[in-house]
Amino acid sequence: MRKPRVIFPYTEAGLGHIMPMNSIADEFEKLYGDKVECVRSQFFTESGDEKLEIFQERLKGEVVKHNKSSFYGYFATVNMELWGVTISTWATMTFLKLGSKKQGCKHMDELDPDLVVSTHWATNYYAKKCKKKPLTVMYCPDAQVNPLFRYPCDMVMVSNSVGYDAAIKYHGMRLNKKNFHLVPFLIRDEAFNVCDDKAKAREKLGFDKDKFTVVLAEGGYGIGKMTEICKIILERDLPVTLVPVCGKNKELYEEFSKLKSKGKCSWRPMGLAENMLEILAAADLFCGKSGANMTAEPCFFGVPQIITKYATTIERYNGKYYVEVVGSALKIFKPKKVVEKIEDFLAHPEKLEPLKKAACAQRSNYGAEKCANVIFELLCSKFPHLKEDN
Repeated sequence: MRKPRVIFPYTEAGLGHIMPMNSIADEFEKLYGDKVECVRSQFFTESGDEKLEIFQERLKGEVVKHNKSSFYGYFATVNMELWGVTISTWATMTFLKLGSKKQGCKHMDELDPDLVVSTHWATNYYAKKCKKKPLTVMYCPDAQVNPLFRYPCDMVMVSNSVGYDAAIKYHGMRLNKKNFHLVPFLIRDEAFNVCDDKAKAREKLGFDKDKFTVVLAEGGYGIGKMTEICKIILERDLPVTLVPVCGKNKELYEEFSKLKSKGKCSWRPMGLAENMLEILAAADLFCGKSGANMTAEPCFFGVPQIITKYATTIERYNGKYYVEVVGSALKIFKPKKVVEKIEDFLAHPEKLEPLKKAACAQRSNYGAEKCANVIFELLCSKFPHLKEDN
């Protein structure tokens, strides 16, 4: 007899699906790795199947399109709601790359799973359609449980209480208190070990310890309004440490590398930052679009935010949560107004305090332990001996 096999399949469609997967895979393996076989799967690339690779590239391409055009992003997400769960999922999986659906189900069977944990709806779809019929778990990183995350699944989890309540209210036929759980946000475990003393964090990064630090990011692909915001700040030569993180956008990083400060602004552009959590811990203010991680991670470190863009209705729900419910963020979409607000904070730092306090109050709603325990309970429903051994 072999140990139950738990698959953690990675999907790159923005980095917001990868970071939560790292978090839950690390925690589940730490707590239950002696009882189960944990397999981290680079699902769309490891088999060498061209159709699966193209499918993931098109998922990435859709994210880029959403960020380049908010109209396109809103159109896509509104259409998901219009057509509903079944049709939206079937159409996406069938037509984004013809033939990839069959290959995805085949590869999922090849992985021989007993339980599949997904942070992206596509791998859940394959798990539900494959012959093996494993248990399935989905973690939705966003504030709204959008239609593709409402596809049939043995268990769905979300970290946002407003999104949880709304899903129970409006989608109770599919999501209920037995198969739908509210859990803390799946931040990477290393976040708890990052020094939250700003002076020390800045010293480690080589930043000025005493200078107001503004970090900007626009998701993994660096597409948004930070170019214009940064150029205005450089032109006005504000006395700040300015840290735009370009992600995988090499062209933007090269463009930023050619820009110079007039003197007062400490200009520190970065590419794909492996130490993003340390950078956020060093910040006084974060500016960027409202992706799931791009809002949750600064909040974890008590960093106020200016949300500069909603790329989709999903991101609008994320942003509204931190602006209207948590109270740790402001929504300012015009770059010039963003810079004016930064100038206001420089002149009146006390105005940041309510935002900081609101962010710090959320610290307890982070971590993967509860999520791992809930998944293990589900696995025990199929393999009760695991609970007896626990």
